[in-house]
Amino acid sequence: MPMYQQQQGNSCSSEQHALQNGDVDPAVKALEARQDEILRKLYELKAAVEGLAKTVTTPDADLDLTVSSSLSSQSSTALFTGTTDLDALLGKDLGALRDIVINANPAQPPLTLLVLHRLLCERYRVLSTVHVHSSVSSVPPQLLSCLGPRHPDSHSRHMFQLGFTLIWKDVPKLQMKFSVRNMCPIDGEANVARFLFKLLAPYPSEPALATLVDSWVDAAFFQLAEGSSEERAAALRDLGSALGRSAWLSGPELSLADVACYCCVLQSGSAPSAPANVRRWIKSCDNLGYFSHAKTLLQ
Repeated sequence: MPMYQQQQGNSCSSEQHALQNGDVDPAVKALEARQDEILRKLYELKAAVEGLAKTVTTPDADLDLTVSSSLSSQSSTALFTGTTDLDALLGKDLGALRDIVINANPAQPPLTLLVLHRLLCERYRVLSTVHVHSSVSSVPPQLLSCLGPRHPDSHSRHMFQLGFTLIWKDVPKLQMKFSVRNMCPIDGEANVARFLFKLLAPYPSEPALATLVDSWVDAAFFQLAEGSSEERAAALRDLGSALGRSAWLSGPELSLADVACYCCVLQSGSAPSAPANVRRWIKSCDNLGYFSHAKTLLQ
């Protein structure tokens, strides 16, 4: 008996010595692993509930939809290398992707948003889905596949960072709702484009440069897209003048100003008669590859 007590004492002493040296008790390891697995399943459940909530409780996502789910995969390089932390931009929300739901009229495809979607897919893991609302009788096939091919993991929402849902609907003006719970609406393609671009790169810190970007975005939608023939001609002259001084509209790199103006020039049908500088700039945009899919929607 004394010998057994001595052996037991040595065993306890060795365990205490091991724990003091930084080793973790196997029971604690097993408990931590079990806790991690429970948290993982909770995050997956939360993501699934968020997805159901978007479909069931969002009034714009009717149950009698024709649905086509898709995802555009990330590429190895990204045009914008600024802020990439969604938690810093949108707040921390473990286990659930951030849902962006956009209502758009198929008679006026939002080319700017489709270009920004391509850029977002290079920065984040984006779960992209296209729906057809019951208020629309039919949608051309190219609009149903405008966000890219279906991804095999599209059923696992927890694997993605952003949810990008485009609903083709008979609406007078494009509208975006971000976050199913808060349902904060943003009206107008220009305002939605500003929101999405800030997920790619911060706006210029210099007030004058930020104002320049905003002024070009306004000119794109209010003059090039919606203006009279005189207003469109004046905007094209301004574009030609600005692009004679710089390769891009607001500095040495592509910005939201270029994305908005490019899409509105093409959608208005003004490209063939545009000044030489504008035509050269259009080719520069085409060479980047991000605009090519949006361009095919007009053909």
